[in-house]
Amino acid sequence: MKRVKKPVFFVVFLLIMAFAASVLFGFSSYYGDIETVYVKGVDDIRFGIDIKGGVDVTFTPPEGFDATDEQLDSAKEVIVQRMINLNITDYEAYIDYNNDRIIVRFPWKEGEAEFDPEAAVKELGETAQLTFREGIELDSMNKPTGVTAENIILEGKDVAEAYAAYDQSANAGSQWVVALNLTDEGAQKFAAATEKLYSEGGVISIWMDDTCISYPKVSAVITDGKATISGNFDADSSKKLADQINSGALPFKLVTASFSTISPSLGMGALEAMVVAGIIAFACIALFMIIVYRLPGFIAVIALIGQVAGTLAFVSGYFGFNASGILTIPGIAGIILAVGMGVDANVITAERIKEELNNGKTLDGALISGYQRALSAIMDGNITMILVAIILMGAFGTPDSIFAKALHFVFFMFGPSTAGTIYSFGFTLLTGTILNLFFGVLCSRLMLMSLSGFKAFRNPKLYGGAKK
Repeated sequence: MKRVKKPVFFVVFLLIMAFAASVLFGFSSYYGDIETVYVKGVDDIRFGIDIKGGVDVTFTPPEGFDATDEQLDSAKEVIVQRMINLNITDYEAYIDYNNDRIIVRFPWKEGEAEFDPEAAVKELGETAQLTFREGIELDSMNKPTGVTAENIILEGKDVAEAYAAYDQSANAGSQWVVALNLTDEGAQKFAAATEKLYSEGGVISIWMDDTCISYPKVSAVITDGKATISGNFDADSSKKLADQINSGALPFKLVTASFSTISPSLGMGALEAMVVAGIIAFACIALFMIIVYRLPGFIAVIALIGQVAGTLAFVSGYFGFNASGILTIPGIAGIILAVGMGVDANVITAERIKEELNNGKTLDGALISGYQRALSAIMDGNITMILVAIILMGAFGTPDSIFAKALHFVFFMFGPSTAGTIYSFGFTLLTGTILNLFFGVLCSRLMLMSLSGFKAFRNPKLYGGAKK
């Protein structure tokens, strides 16, 4: 193995420190009151409801009612739309089709001390009111006014079914549409409305409560109760609109099966305690590594700083290719456990180097042999931890997460878990363990091999061996 050049230590060290500083503080600029964020820092980390405080609620149909998958999809769309109307944009909502459950989590609203979670949950669970109205006249609050407020063409009960369809007819030009099947009464109302609006070139707006979700132009007189809504739809957007329309005709009321809240003060208190405990623990670990393992221990501390910074970077969305995650208290525990894996990797390497020196090898030979002999043990432990983290993320992640999809063939029978905070634990454990292989193995080796080229650092005692 070629000797690592002396400047490599300083290059790697400065890169790790600069990276850690950028992760800690981020980088943004202000133009007046407008902030432009270029690099996200720890202040941009999104905390879970167990830290920030919030609501965790599970909705189900009434006892004895077996809801279809389509009805559950429609109910979810109503809940999502209602959360948006309540200015709740940082939320999780997913469906357990096996047990007819809709699981919703959302944090406390920013800057609102009087937010009433029970009232919000009650409003989320109310059956939505779907209406088809004449025209698209809006007031300053984007609510229906004038002719649109007065002339209701259809209500949710008039829609028998809505579904996404791919229209390949010559006139449509092959496109995704939303198909509607109306009831007999609804067909009569719709025929009269379309006859009037077609001659005027008007539109029919579709409303969920007081929110307009679509306003298609009337392009024909429809008398058979079968209509299509066309536009710039794809498979997902057409299904979403169909679900929203179906939700207005839901035959059941959502029941709150479980409901829990966590106050922001309790969550932030737990966060502050864990951060302080983490800093103290890291300082103790750093002191222990330096005293016991000397120069390899000092290098290990630098590598651990890079590992922790890298994990926080993935959580905050520091890297442009990954979206920001949500950090929970179990997620912080995952960071701590990954640090333990990093310490373990460096301890194994330092002990191997010490053994080689005490067996009579030269410093260069001991360093090369020590890293080679330690690698297999480090890889075994880290790969095992990576597999555990992936299983946790697959079992406790939301249905649209990559590992939940990959492991669906294993966990499909159990349905989505309500313990979403465990996903954060798996995520931080996974990223921390992978980063350990980079910082704790590769970067540590480069820095230690580089320092060993300086005469001042050639004494075997600095590496745990006996002094020459």
